[in-house]
Amino acid sequence: MSDFVMNPSQKTLQEEARAFARDEVPRQLLLEMDADQVRYPRTYIEKLAARNLLGLRFPIQYGGCGLDWQHEVLALEEIGILGASLACLYSLPSIIGEAINIFGTDEQKEKYLRPVLAGKLTVAEALTEPRGGSDFFGATATARREENHYILNGQKRFIVGAEGADLFMVYARTDLDAPGHRAISAFLVERSPEIEVQHVYGLMGTRGGGTGRVYFRDVRVPVENLLGKENSAVDIFHQMMIPERMTSAAGALGLARAALEIAARYADRRKAFGQKIRDFEGVNFKVAESLTRLDAARALVHETARIIDRIGNSGYVRRMVSESKKFATDTTWAVVNDAMQIMGGIGYTNVYPIERMLRDARLMMIWTGTNEIMNLVIQHEYYRELLAAPGSGRDVEADAVNAATEGEKVYE
Repeated sequence: MSDFVMNPSQKTLQEEARAFARDEVPRQLLLEMDADQVRYPRTYIEKLAARNLLGLRFPIQYGGCGLDWQHEVLALEEIGILGASLACLYSLPSIIGEAINIFGTDEQKEKYLRPVLAGKLTVAEALTEPRGGSDFFGATATARREENHYILNGQKRFIVGAEGADLFMVYARTDLDAPGHRAISAFLVERSPEIEVQHVYGLMGTRGGGTGRVYFRDVRVPVENLLGKENSAVDIFHQMMIPERMTSAAGALGLARAALEIAARYADRRKAFGQKIRDFEGVNFKVAESLTRLDAARALVHETARIIDRIGNSGYVRRMVSESKKFATDTTWAVVNDAMQIMGGIGYTNVYPIERMLRDARLMMIWTGTNEIMNLVIQHEYYRELLAAPGSGRDVEADAVNAATEGEKVYE
């Protein structure tokens, strides 16, 4: 984002996040994570907390910074250059924190939100199940009320951060007879011997973030750890889609920017046929197209951040958030692919990090709701807006010579 459109607070935060990514994350950590030698970098979370970079949007009284989404997306882009795993782990306190901050009790905020933002309590969101991911309302994990506890049973999979999490936010069915949107509740579940985490995935990319399968076997969850109201997690789910998808979108920008910079610098150094390859149209047009896509994606993400800050949650916000996630992650995939194409065969090796970035970028179009699900949300909210106000502007449909011809406009 250009300096001249940022206020001093935003510029300062961007510089702090950029300095963290540059100075506080050892190169060896990235390599060991990608090699599955490090499965959960807890010290990374602790360093973020020490730099006061966690919980940017949350109240100062709980250890947050009292900022807004316009600030957070700036920080997320800078952290995004580190790759998908570290960007996602950075985002988890923002995602889980959103639910606690909006739907939690004062006691829950004090007990959980504060230590999460201080880096003393690590978190994971247990949503996806073996039977499906995008079908949230088909959840089969159950929580049965027994006096002052719920008894939680079920499985969750593809849970980022699971291996190192001290606290899980879990969605479970609390009414076996009601339809899905009136049957799910959310819980804050502390790690215990009744919770088993298995590292069972050979991930193509996005490694080292503690992704695992989680088994909940007769876990006793205190009633006071119910988040929001019983059977009303649909409200939490819809709110959570904002931080989940905005963090994905903003983090993707950083990955794309890094890949483009590597490829552009390579093109300025590499010579073929007696000249720099950046002088060939086949190369420099890819740079131009990638830069244009990236700038457009960044503009959409930042505009969406401003809209969220202005109006909170709504159908329009859900549309814009879904557009941001879809467009930014699609753009990142295209930009990283073109970066590899510019670099040729050397880009396909581990001499450069482009091949790792490509593996990371592929997951971004799947997680937090596939981009096909984003399309469903986008068109649904657009039609709702369009059909609710059919006379909100000029009737352009009538601007045709035979617009009023009888018997021509037949729809059934």
